[in-house]
Amino acid sequence: MVCGKAAMGIKAADRLRCPSSVAAAARSRLKPWMLRATTTVLLWTCAVQLTAVGNTWGPRVLKGWPSCRTAAREAAAAATAARLPMPEPVVEKAALPPKRIYRNNGYLMVSCNGGLNQMRAAICDMVVIARYLNVTLIVPELDKTSFWNDPSKFQDIFDVEHFIISLRDEVRILRELPPRIKRRVELGQFYSMPPISWSDISYYHKQILPLIRKHKVLHLNRTDARLANNGLPLEIQRLRCRANYAALKFTSQIEELGTRVIRMLRRNGPFLVLHLRYEMDMLAFSGCTQGCTPKEAEELTRMRYAYPWWKEKVINSFVKRKDGLCPLTPEEIALVLKALDIDKSMQIYIAAGEIYGGKRRMASLTSAYPNVVRKETLLEPSDLMFFQNHSSQMAALDYLVSLESDIFVPTYDGNMAKVVEGHRRYMGFKKTILLDRKLIVELVDQYTSGSLRWDEFASLIKAVHANRMGSATTRTMIPDRPKEEDYFYANPQECLRGPNLLQTS
Repeated sequence: MVCGKAAMGIKAADRLRCPSSVAAAARSRLKPWMLRATTTVLLWTCAVQLTAVGNTWGPRVLKGWPSCRTAAREAAAAATAARLPMPEPVVEKAALPPKRIYRNNGYLMVSCNGGLNQMRAAICDMVVIARYLNVTLIVPELDKTSFWNDPSKFQDIFDVEHFIISLRDEVRILRELPPRIKRRVELGQFYSMPPISWSDISYYHKQILPLIRKHKVLHLNRTDARLANNGLPLEIQRLRCRANYAALKFTSQIEELGTRVIRMLRRNGPFLVLHLRYEMDMLAFSGCTQGCTPKEAEELTRMRYAYPWWKEKVINSFVKRKDGLCPLTPEEIALVLKALDIDKSMQIYIAAGEIYGGKRRMASLTSAYPNVVRKETLLEPSDLMFFQNHSSQMAALDYLVSLESDIFVPTYDGNMAKVVEGHRRYMGFKKTILLDRKLIVELVDQYTSGSLRWDEFASLIKAVHANRMGSATTRTMIPDRPKEEDYFYANPQECLRGPNLLQTS
C-alpha cells in the first residue's frame, strides 16, 4: 500500500511538473516568432523614416548615391530640361501704395484734345481736379478727331495699370464706369461741358463739384490748359508733377523701342535732339511761309481754312516772323547751331514728323551737319510698322529720345518743347537751348543781307543764349494774362531741386 501510494505520489508530482515544462516548450517556440515580428516592425519603421528623409535630402544626398541607373536617369533629366523652357527669375513686386479712402462725390469723364503732349499735361490736371473734388476719375479718352486723326487709346500709349495703381493713394481711377452708372450714361443721363481755361481750384470746388453731385457723372469735353499755372497750393503743384513724371509711363513696347534708339545713338557718341517743328500742320496753323514757294504758301493757306477749329485765318507771315512767332526754318537753325559752336560731327536727331519741303529745305542743315538722323533712318520699317498712322505713339518715341539727349533744341515753343523742357529740368536741369526767335530772325536777316559779319553774328548769338540753357529759374507770372506767362509744365519749380527753388520731400 505504501508502495502504491508512493507510486501514486510520483505520478501526481509528474502531473504537477507538467505545466511548467509545457510552458517552457511554448516559450521556446514563441521566441523566434517574436524576434521575426520585432525585426519586421523595426525594418518597416526604418523604411518609413528613410522615405521621409529621402524626400527632404534626397536631391542632395540619397538620390546622389551612385547606382547602375544613375547615369541613365541624369541623361533623361538633362534631355527633359533641354526641352522645357527655363523658369523666369522671380522678381519681387514693389509694395503698392495704400488706397486712399474717401466718400465718392461722383464720376469724372474727360475727353482730351490736341496732340500727345497737350493731352499729357491735361491728364495731369484732371488727376489733380479729381483728387481735390473727391470724385472717381475714369481713364481719360484721347483725341481721335484732330488734325492727326490718331485712333490710339490711352492704353496704346500709356501703361494704364501703372497709372491707376501708382496714384491710388491719392485718387480712385477706373478703366470704365461701373455697369449701373454706364447704363445711365448710355441713356444720356450725364452732364457735359468745357471748363473755363486757366481756372484755379476754387472754380472747380464752387462751379464743377455741385454739377457732379447733381448729375453723378460729369464729362469735361475740353481739357487743354484748364488749370492755372500759378496761385495754387503747393500740394496741388506737386501732385501735377507726380502724375506727369511718375504715373504717366509709356507702354513697354514704346519704352523698349525708345531705349533701342537711344542705345544706337549712344554707340556713336553724344547727340543733340532738334525738335524741328517745320511740318505742314504747324506751318498751316501758324501761317508762316518763310522760304516756301508761292505754290506751297497757297497749299498751306487752303489747309488752314479746311480746319474750322483753327480760328485765325488771315495771317501776315512776314509780320509774324519778325515778332518771333514762327518756327525757325531748317536754314535758320543751321546757322544758329554753327554760331553756338555745335561740333560738325555731332549727331543731330530730328524729333519731328515729315519736314515740309523735304530734302530741298533740309539741304542747308544736312550740309552743315552730315550726321542728321531720324527714327525712320535708324530703325527698320518692320520696327515702326505698328506705329504707322499713330502720330501720338511716334511722338512718344521722340519724347523718350529727347529726354535722354545731351542737348535738346526746340525751334518753336509748342507743347512738346515746353513739356520736354520741364521734364529735363526735373531730371537735373539737362541742357536745353531755349532760342530767342525774335532776335534770331533779326540777326539772320542782317547776316544774310551782308550787313553783319559771321564773327559778329556768332558772337551775338552766343551772348543772347548764354543764360538760356534750361538752368534753374523762377517762373514768370503775369496776372490776368495766363497765356503769356511761363507754362507750369515748362518750369515746375515747386518740384525741382535747385538753388533758390522749393524742394520736394
